[in-house]
Amino acid sequence: MTTPLPRRPIQELPDELISQIAAGEVVERPGSVVRELVDNALDAGASQITLRLMAGGVRLISVEDNGIGIPPQELPVALKRHATSKISNLDDLESVGTMGFRGEALAAINSVANCSILSRASEQNHAYLLEGLTGELKPVARAQGTTVEVRELFFSTPARRKFLKTDATELAHCVEAVRRHALARPDVGFEIWHDGKLVEQWRRSEGPHALKQRVQDVLGEDFVAQTIALPHMDSVGVTVHGLVGLPDASRSRADQQFCYVNGRFVRDKVLTHAARSAYEDVLHGHRQPVYVLFVSIDPMRVDVNVHPTKIEVRFRDGREVHQAVRRAIENTLAEPRAALQAAHAANNVIAGLDAQAPALHESKPTNQGLAPQWQQPSMAWSSPRASLQTLEALWGPAQAQAPLAASNNTALPLTAQEAQPTQTSPQASAQLSGSDWPLGRAMAQLQGIYILAENTQGLVVVDMHAAHERIVYERLKNTLSEQTTLASQPLLIPATFAASPQEVATAEAHASTLHTLGLDISPFSPKTLAVRSVPASLAHGDVVELARHVLSELAQHEASTVIQRARDELLATMACHGAVRANRRLTLDEMNALLREMEHTERSDQCNHGRPTWRQVTVRDLDALFLRGR
Repeated sequence: MTTPLPRRPIQELPDELISQIAAGEVVERPGSVVRELVDNALDAGASQITLRLMAGGVRLISVEDNGIGIPPQELPVALKRHATSKISNLDDLESVGTMGFRGEALAAINSVANCSILSRASEQNHAYLLEGLTGELKPVARAQGTTVEVRELFFSTPARRKFLKTDATELAHCVEAVRRHALARPDVGFEIWHDGKLVEQWRRSEGPHALKQRVQDVLGEDFVAQTIALPHMDSVGVTVHGLVGLPDASRSRADQQFCYVNGRFVRDKVLTHAARSAYEDVLHGHRQPVYVLFVSIDPMRVDVNVHPTKIEVRFRDGREVHQAVRRAIENTLAEPRAALQAAHAANNVIAGLDAQAPALHESKPTNQGLAPQWQQPSMAWSSPRASLQTLEALWGPAQAQAPLAASNNTALPLTAQEAQPTQTSPQASAQLSGSDWPLGRAMAQLQGIYILAENTQGLVVVDMHAAHERIVYERLKNTLSEQTTLASQPLLIPATFAASPQEVATAEAHASTLHTLGLDISPFSPKTLAVRSVPASLAHGDVVELARHVLSELAQHEASTVIQRARDELLATMACHGAVRANRRLTLDEMNALLREMEHTERSDQCNHGRPTWRQVTVRDLDALFLRGR
């Protein structure tokens, strides 16, 4: 039998212990101290911040800035609990516009480390140094600004010091804390020194391209090269801008996802889910997108006082923010990239061909009886307008049933007669070279799977099934966008399963939403749910697993989001079965029609499963394969 503990009286805790308890929430490791001190430096209007570390920040953390400084009479108050210049009443708390506001950081840091503040305000003739342990205040020399030194972190709580990792690991966390600030503030310069060596340096810059330059400096040129600029998009008081990565730049880990709300780095489920849902149709498997997103919103409509670390926020209308972020990313990714890539590389390709002109002239075959390949007789192909008409005739109008009928292996009816082989003139060849077509002109079909096309940059290889699958999928989405419900099929014998109280409550609360999805899920008993109807196209699947999945989504996310996701999954399945299959022989007219349709279809660079639909092989790549110019 356990002996009961003796009763202890209820008493007030000493201030020092209170500060140490608070430090457990605010100060987790040296990186937490760096984050708090850089927040204060930015609030002080600094344009240059220097961080000096020793032993990964355990022995020394020094943050220097050139901000407005602290008057000497306010220095002793700065180290007291809940002392801050950022807010003074409840109205200020509900509309926080600064990085810091809680007034806990300096007091918490001072309770677990040897802290000192050296500061000079703009109106002072010299600076003052405040020792945190003794409270001694003395005049010293310094330019305008503030320096906060934190020595021997957790010296007063050695048990917590044992939980710290190696110096290299703690240094990495400190650098990451500064990187997050640097991405949002290109107008501020940052330096990081460790054990007397310069680790990172990001110079301040201003102008319309300052943000892009800072992202390139912090995350590298490859990151910027694989991203698309997200223009400022306003949606009901929510402004979104930044850089979003191409689907091909996705990663296995979510380590390059940066979200900022009013300049503050946050980890928020609403923003993360919005970004992920915008990439759903273009990512393969469980790959993670990369992005740097900046969300601007009225401070009255977002609560930043959720957690002492200030890394979490709560939106007054999360659905509004979710929709704004999702639509902004979707609209940016929807534009086919073939035209953009062709325009970007056109000048470089032309310059490269001009440089190779003498060598090409020397290596020209002496047999003048053979015309160049682009002048040799070949099947004529349609103009862009005729190609689109051909594709419409081949695969029908934008209806749900038409793509499904195109999956058979019979010959497709042609509306435009194939022209007889003729000798083309140089003028006609130049016109037909496809210079205005980003994906070029079709030349052949490889192994019944790939379309080979020629454009101004070189060779384009297209996966015809993946490309047509995306085209059919986008048509189906446009066709069903005006329909309110999905067709359902009643089950002869309802499928029952044991449900949790949350699943039962979700089924009852979202009965209309489930009906929209073609599902009829109703209580069979207090702890059992019965599935009485399912979407017609999924009638042969795992009914119980489908019901559990939809109920789980409804419990976590907005009903409208779940409806759209479920519809997209159904349409993706239909499009996959309706797309042209491998080993289907296509004529040049059909291949060119498919290429022209890809150039005008949103998100045509990836299929419904996130696989790429086409790849560019430049002339330079081909030259490297054959060692030309070496």
